[in-house]
Amino acid sequence: MLKKIKTQAKTAMISTLAAGALLSYSTGAAAQEVKTQPASYQTVTEIKDWGAVNTKLIVDLGRSVPKGSITPDTFSVHVKRSDHRLKTPFLEEGSRKITNVYVSDKKGNPAVKTGRYAVLEMEVSPASSLSSALNYDAAGTGFNDWTENKYTITQQKDIQTNAGVISGLVINQFAGETKELVKDFSTGQATYNHITLSYANYAPEKDKEKNPLIIWLHGGGEGGTDGTIPLSANKAVNFATEDIQDHFDGAYVLAPQAPTYWMDGITGRADGTSKYEEALMALIQEQVATNPDIDPSRIYIGGASNGGYMTMLMTRDYPGYFAAAFPVCEGLNNSLISDEDIQSVKQTPTWFVTAENDTILPPSLNTVPTYERLVAAGAKNVHLSLFEDVHDTSGLYMNADGTPYQYNGHWSWIYVFNNEVDTVINGNTITLMDWLAEQSLQN
Repeated sequence: MLKKIKTQAKTAMISTLAAGALLSYSTGAAAQEVKTQPASYQTVTEIKDWGAVNTKLIVDLGRSVPKGSITPDTFSVHVKRSDHRLKTPFLEEGSRKITNVYVSDKKGNPAVKTGRYAVLEMEVSPASSLSSALNYDAAGTGFNDWTENKYTITQQKDIQTNAGVISGLVINQFAGETKELVKDFSTGQATYNHITLSYANYAPEKDKEKNPLIIWLHGGGEGGTDGTIPLSANKAVNFATEDIQDHFDGAYVLAPQAPTYWMDGITGRADGTSKYEEALMALIQEQVATNPDIDPSRIYIGGASNGGYMTMLMTRDYPGYFAAAFPVCEGLNNSLISDEDIQSVKQTPTWFVTAENDTILPPSLNTVPTYERLVAAGAKNVHLSLFEDVHDTSGLYMNADGTPYQYNGHWSWIYVFNNEVDTVINGNTITLMDWLAEQSLQN
């Protein structure tokens, strides 16, 4: 009996040793590392309600990997942000949270079976600046500009491939960027009487009908000489989205840019004039004259803050040219508008948008009394959307107490870009974009 037990023990030991040897062999084979080509990354920038943010990285892994071979904890992401305009360019640095990953092609499209690239989607929030692709230089230029965001992607877990294991990647080579929607616009410059305006414009898909023109005038933080800034510091690119384009059956978009501020007047800031007014009108007229597909009876002009100020000047000084106007948190003080000006402005159908808690351009000094004077003067097509505040309506961003994230009360343009401005006309609820699309000088 004792001999039998010893024999069984010996057999078990041999089996254990054999299994250990097999396990050791298998692990060694799986752990064999494979060489990769030099790795790099591309950034993807999207325009959110609060501005431009890096939402994704498209990482070139240097070798094809199977679909599903990476997870959110395969990599860590660190970013360092800088603004070249500043005496001390460094802004901040920190870790970005990865929320989703997938194997893809070079353009970021999900791979069917294998792909050489990995898309890393990252968390974004209006309360966090680490993702921001812009910086507002409040103490210096007073303008927004693109930042330099340097990323380092560090591999934390092995990637298994049919050829072996990829490990130890540290990727910090920048290989380009994509700015979603911004890339659908073209940019240019035009000079009139020694004043040069930059601009961005968008052309809809060709059809058999003439198309309207939407003019958007930027706010005070978007001046300069880079026509992409007025599209990106807030969500003006949304005029090119399918959601808004569908309201117009396709519309051209023109976003002019002042070198400084639309409010820079002949005698001083916000004096009821603008040194850029004649140049702006010349740019608009040139765009219309050189594009026979633009319907001159359907030109709509709007803008926020500084741009709302300029919108008021344009409808005041060029009555009968624009089919409709939509000034947002406009900055033309009611005291600068004469009764004669009211008679000019009322000729253009106008929809005002602002928020009660706007402390930068209080509606009690600008929008509300002007609207009331237009109504009293018999304006037949004038509307006012006066919001209580400006808050997130997507449900994605919350305050600590669970209420919707609260934006600065001056940012009422957020509602415009999301087409969340509406009113009741003749018993029917109509949005701002639908109302604009209905306006025509022929009506």
